[in-house]
Amino acid sequence: MKHISILIMPEAVPASIVDPRYMFTAVNGFLADRGLEPAFDVQMVGLTKEIPLNNGAFFVRTDALLKDIKKTDLIIVPALIADMDLALGNNKKVIPWIVKQHQAGAEVASLCSGAFLLASTGLLDGRKCSTHWLFAEEFRERFPQITLTDGSIITEEQGLYSSGGANSYWNLLLHLVEKFTDRQMAIRASKFFAIEIDRKSQSPFAMFNGQKKHEDEPIRKAQEFIESNVTERISVEDLATRFAIGRRHFERRFKKATNNTPVEYIQRVKIEAAKKHLENTRKNVNEVMYNVGYTDTKAFRTVFKRITGLSPIEYRNKYNKEAVV
Repeated sequence: MKHISILIMPEAVPASIVDPRYMFTAVNGFLADRGLEPAFDVQMVGLTKEIPLNNGAFFVRTDALLKDIKKTDLIIVPALIADMDLALGNNKKVIPWIVKQHQAGAEVASLCSGAFLLASTGLLDGRKCSTHWLFAEEFRERFPQITLTDGSIITEEQGLYSSGGANSYWNLLLHLVEKFTDRQMAIRASKFFAIEIDRKSQSPFAMFNGQKKHEDEPIRKAQEFIESNVTERISVEDLATRFAIGRRHFERRFKKATNNTPVEYIQRVKIEAAKKHLENTRKNVNEVMYNVGYTDTKAFRTVFKRITGLSPIEYRNKYNKEAVV
């Protein structure tokens, strides 16, 4: 039987505590229906016996204190809801426990923004990680030694797991169920919880806002120019000339400031605009393509699918109610 420790912290998103507990105890119930022994011993653990959530709106009673857990097999780090400086500062005392348990053989799984706490342990240094797409730039700034995998739902490396944003952690929970039981049980759980099994990407849900938290003013102006001229065909040479910077130097500065090459940034701005048209208008794909400065249908569809994980038609049918009707 696998011992699972779900960390309880005041800054935790309540659902990311309740849902893992429900998932693993439900699987125990499915096994009991087959006349089999439970696979999981699930405990909610923390630094104190009673922990307030949502600014004290309600309290969770832990099953055990961290100091009393001598050995566990899997630690679940919940999503964090508060300001990250506050959340990480308030929970420094749990970090040595996570590290000690991992060194003793425990695996660790972070859900959504819980990746910030897992990253703070140092266990992810030099490795890959996923988190909510909304916090990607902040994560990169805090943890440049970790490779953030854009768009991924699940990242797994040497007993360390992380999930993408919000409800995508259900896919990580299914992944863990399959790993610790079998495929049949994971399918049973996916049907019970109505989760699309084997979903790999959060890209269709991501909204590109552009990384402007930097001090390079000419590059910021270049970003604003790109965003204000989405219908135009803009080349890197045009941008470099406009802002009086040599092309190679411009490309290096742009990448350093935004974490995107100029070409990637132009593409992402145009595709974000295309997504809005597909979501909110009755325009067909070709009309949308021309509206965002593309004239090559194949190129537009290729870039759109690479960024969103869906074709333009699939995206429109998924998000535009009028288009489906």
